[in-house]
Amino acid sequence: MPLPSYQISCISNSLIAKDIFEVRFSKPADFNFQAGQYVMIDVPAAGDETDIQPRAYSIASTPEEDEILFVIKYEEGGRASEWIKNVVTEGTEARIQGPLGVFTLDQESKSDLFFICTSTGNAPFYSMIRSALASGDQRQMYLLYGCRSEEDLYWQEELSALADQHENFHMHFALSQPSETWEGLTGRVQTLIPDLVPSFEDTKFYVCGNPEMTKEVKTMLMEEYGVEKKNVHIEGYI
Repeated sequence: MPLPSYQISCISNSLIAKDIFEVRFSKPADFNFQAGQYVMIDVPAAGDETDIQPRAYSIASTPEEDEILFVIKYEEGGRASEWIKNVVTEGTEARIQGPLGVFTLDQESKSDLFFICTSTGNAPFYSMIRSALASGDQRQMYLLYGCRSEEDLYWQEELSALADQHENFHMHFALSQPSETWEGLTGRVQTLIPDLVPSFEDTKFYVCGNPEMTKEVKTMLMEEYGVEKKNVHIEGYI
């Protein structure tokens, strides 16, 4: 059975951090998804709109919002990166297929939720956490979001405000190569987890980021802290 496809139109495209683009598209009325899912975007080659290849991107907006939000990291020479940087502006049309993926919250569990991400790996969590809090979810939620330096951070104000508004959401920013004025956590997310997790016994972990980080975190949680496999949910990207 073919995947459903939809036409979307760019509403805005802006650079919000070093090499990070925040792109908003119109949301078709009949497009429905669960927080944490992704879509395939048809991306044309530079200079040849007939040469189309799909690229996967997590949806950062919530299912309740009337826009589709993506965050895309620019990689020089990358098909999607060059398209986003040089072609996509207000009004640009695109085709998506989906939604896809099972990287979604377990709605039946009462366990705490601990989210771990780096760079654009926070896209599905931005959707999951905001959607869960808006629905009145009372579980304790923790987000550990790691970047290299201050210039790589984005949505810092939005996530901090969310933590201020909800007593059950706890926000942790971490930089591996911060400036001397940085007052937050320092180090790779892998090294910070042991001191931030209240309990490894009754927590579900969601991890999204580069494959090296996600593999290390999965191994650490399961082998060093005895977290059951069913409580470790991984979404890696390249």
